[in-house]
Amino acid sequence: MNKIILTLAIVFASTFSLQAQEGYQIDVELDGFEGDSLYLGFYYGNNQYLKDTAVIENGKFTFAGEETLDQGVYMVVIPPDNRFFQIHLDDDQQFSIKTNAEDPSKFMKVKGSKDNTLLYEYLNYLGRQKPKAEALQAKIQEGDQDAVAKMEKINEEVSAFQRKLINEHPNSLTAAIVKANLPLDLPEYPDTDPDAQMKKWRWMQKNYFNNIDLTDERMVRTPFLFERVDYYINKLQVQHPDTISNAIDVVLEKMRPAKETFKYYLIHFLNEYAGSKIVGMDAVYVHLVEEYYAKGDADWTEEKQLQKIIDNAKELKPLLIGKTAPDVRLEDRNGKSYNLHDIDSEYTVLYFWRYDCGHCKKSTPHMKKFYDNFKDRGVKLVAVCVKFTKDIPDCWKYVDENEIGDWMHLVDPYHRSKFSQVYNIKTTPQVYILDKNKEIISKRIGAEQLEEVMDKIIEMNKKEKETKDSE
Repeated sequence: MNKIILTLAIVFASTFSLQAQEGYQIDVELDGFEGDSLYLGFYYGNNQYLKDTAVIENGKFTFAGEETLDQGVYMVVIPPDNRFFQIHLDDDQQFSIKTNAEDPSKFMKVKGSKDNTLLYEYLNYLGRQKPKAEALQAKIQEGDQDAVAKMEKINEEVSAFQRKLINEHPNSLTAAIVKANLPLDLPEYPDTDPDAQMKKWRWMQKNYFNNIDLTDERMVRTPFLFERVDYYINKLQVQHPDTISNAIDVVLEKMRPAKETFKYYLIHFLNEYAGSKIVGMDAVYVHLVEEYYAKGDADWTEEKQLQKIIDNAKELKPLLIGKTAPDVRLEDRNGKSYNLHDIDSEYTVLYFWRYDCGHCKKSTPHMKKFYDNFKDRGVKLVAVCVKFTKDIPDCWKYVDENEIGDWMHLVDPYHRSKFSQVYNIKTTPQVYILDKNKEIISKRIGAEQLEEVMDKIIEMNKKEKETKDSE
């Protein structure tokens, strides 16, 4: 009978122990801090968020919750100046910390978390090497050659320490972060190689993520991943929509096994390029919608919102740079009809405006000056007043009052061409620059920028023609 009771007691004790390990509990003793509250924050993408608050009780602060926290880098934030020290959350989420508020890293003592013990062993090792390196650096600047050899030795020792940590604790978050921040082994190219810089650039594009495991979901909650991804997209790539789209595909495909990371960056890229002020980058937005949202890869998106995103991309696609501008049939003041594609001109500036639009009124003097300077350079200005029926007479009134009748002014009184939908005219003014084949060269340019942009387009085409003629 006693054996049965003992067995049951062991079972209950085991059950209680398992239950006690659910969720998280982080006890913090912070010497030298007289406040009554600490905060637990975390990194997520390019932002920091607060997760929990702990109030002092019996000399310690306890962060606790019934559900396990997502793994990654967290911060214990010390008010009122919001200084903080980092901790790692992995599978071990029941542990205690004792340290000093003035220098948390130096006095850190951890119980119950192997990763945080490893983290602070590493940080304290670096802390011991830092003053040595700084002293040697000062001597190097003074021309001390012996100091150079000593500095190289310290760098070798630090590198060996890092490699040992990574090899001995390959699955730890600390090792993943240390590895991610190691310099890449860039191949050496002879100075005599005229393509050396290009080869280095291409190598970096291909190998930039060698030390970062983008399938590791913990990485989205680190303070450096967003910066690395941003650098890869915006610094290592030619800033052309097709190149950017391909680079984003590379990143997202690497991240795909890490569902939360994939979700975060797909949403981030969509929002970034939906609101991009850079001409032509809406093509990246369209690419993301077609390749991911329309194919079911954004299953977290509500159906109504998803359809709105897909419809928006469909509206934008015919208006991307490089596409042939949609043909529309409009009429002039006398009722004569014109098809946009039949207007013969080396360049056509398509200008959508309203007489009661404040921005349009400010644009009028710039557009007037632009036309005066470019009307003899193969440029035709086609101005479309986006008013209908009874409001049309006021379009002509504005034209007369502002003495801009030498532009080609067109309207569509009954909106038969549906030009406002075709050209996605949600705000005015809107500008499109078309070539002689009515292909969109540029768009959504401010009137004050139009002269500069048009100058560059004409000059570029002139150089291209001269190059062809010389071949």
